[in-house]
Amino acid sequence: MQKKIEHILLGRDKQITPEESVKQPLPHKDFRFANPFIVLHHMGPEQIAAGGALRIHPHPHRGFAPVTFQLQGEGYHKDNAGHDGIIKAGDVQWMFAGKGLLHSEGPTANLLKTGGTQELIQLWINAPAANKSDTPSYQQANKADLPNVLQQDGVNLRLASGSYEDKTGPIKSLTPVVSVVGEVAKGKRVQFMATPGYWTLLYVAHGSISVNCETVNEYNLIVFEKDNEEIIITAEEDTQLLYLSAEPIDEPVAARDNFVMNTAAEIDQAMLDYKNGVFGELDM
Repeated sequence: MQKKIEHILLGRDKQITPEESVKQPLPHKDFRFANPFIVLHHMGPEQIAAGGALRIHPHPHRGFAPVTFQLQGEGYHKDNAGHDGIIKAGDVQWMFAGKGLLHSEGPTANLLKTGGTQELIQLWINAPAANKSDTPSYQQANKADLPNVLQQDGVNLRLASGSYEDKTGPIKSLTPVVSVVGEVAKGKRVQFMATPGYWTLLYVAHGSISVNCETVNEYNLIVFEKDNEEIIITAEEDTQLLYLSAEPIDEPVAARDNFVMNTAAEIDQAMLDYKNGVFGELDM
């Protein structure tokens, strides 16, 4: 049976640094979390001027995985757990912060030098309490390594994590998380199937779709009921979207600043640890 829509959440503009703003549909004033999905930020598209110096400076994380889906341009990552990487349009990066680290991110040196368009979606995926103190780790996958799913003419959807249609995405998660990113041409109809009981979300990055006889435009995040399994969409324009479905983490969530923990006391401890230098140092 088809899933009902519980919420349609429009991304509002949110300033994340003095220089950078994003569209944020999650968390939203009408709906906070779909644990493990805690935050969704859509940055850009923005034009990077040649010779620019824009970059988000080193900052701490603990207790979750910031995941980046690069839509246009090139993304840079470096952290003080020894990981660094560059992702380009269509690539995916999954950094698990675990017990804590510092990282820097933003356009690559090449993009800053030559200029170009930068656009990405960053998703914060929670970790169970039992894993929040684990050692940080890092994964990235190129667009070419993401298996195609729901294949038909005019549909280019790629599986980044989890299992779908007997295929497995290259990115591994602590709990079951299916993430599919890609493009659907105008007029094409796609039927997604989700596991009943899972949180299931659909973000329209560009274009518009029809779902359950309702038009949903770009920058909107759809949150579906947990019951039932079928989602049918029709692209009303050429559309770019992110489909997410995950087993719920039924634990308390405390999220503040750059940390996702289970209690306010754990957040306070993380902030104190950062202030006292526990997270270490990182040269950009």
